[in-house]
Amino acid sequence: MKQRIITGVLAAAVFLPIVIYGNWPFMLLVFLLASIGLYELIKMKKLKLASFPTFVSFLVLWFLLLPPPTMEWFTSYGYSKSDFVLIGVILLLSYSVLSKNTYTFDDVGFSLISILYVGFGFFYFFATRETGLIYIFFALFTIWATDSGAYFVGRSMGKRKLWPEISPNKTIEGSIGGIICAWIVAILFAFFSDINATLIQLIIMSTLISIFGQVGDLVQSAFKRHYGVKDSGNLLPGHGGILDRLDSLIFVLPILHVLHLL
Repeated sequence: MKQRIITGVLAAAVFLPIVIYGNWPFMLLVFLLASIGLYELIKMKKLKLASFPTFVSFLVLWFLLLPPPTMEWFTSYGYSKSDFVLIGVILLLSYSVLSKNTYTFDDVGFSLISILYVGFGFFYFFATRETGLIYIFFALFTIWATDSGAYFVGRSMGKRKLWPEISPNKTIEGSIGGIICAWIVAILFAFFSDINATLIQLIIMSTLISIFGQVGDLVQSAFKRHYGVKDSGNLLPGHGGILDRLDSLIFVLPILHVLHLL
């Protein structure tokens, strides 16, 4: 626990000032985090890192991450992000033939889902930052409150397992405790911040963030259990990898935008 707290404080000390400052340092940070996240998935699947499909995967990821102002040069020539994804699909499928199926159709599917999962998740960092810095903090604090509430309520009151096949330590009571703590964050933001949302809107948003944040955490647990690894990486001592730490956030931000809540 001590190692986890120290790492969390140090990571926040680096991460939060860059998020607050924005501009190109924020863009570089998002690209770096997303690239590490894709690397963790590729390593989890035990695909070759120094290979043509991995190179293509990273190129497609970086195109997906480009914020709208940086895409203007490509759109001026009639290209969109979906065009680059389609090119990536064709290249990866072609390589499965050229490699004589050592890089299989299943590997192509894994690579594409990984690109979309990580790419869209981190792209919406940009979109949320453009909507307003306060919304990033609202999402972060809600997720942290959910995690803390679920942990402490689960330890003290948890009896019924939430999803033992995926994450044996999580409980239904802990999950509910996490949602209640998320509501507390919504109330605090409604009364003590200048966020442009009513209390009811914040309660709805915090509920969705809490629920889908927990689902995002379970998705990452399912990945790790399926591929037989304890953590997605070891970059953050006590926390694991980038995806272990940001799995909830990259799952939640796209949902909030798709539902037009941000």
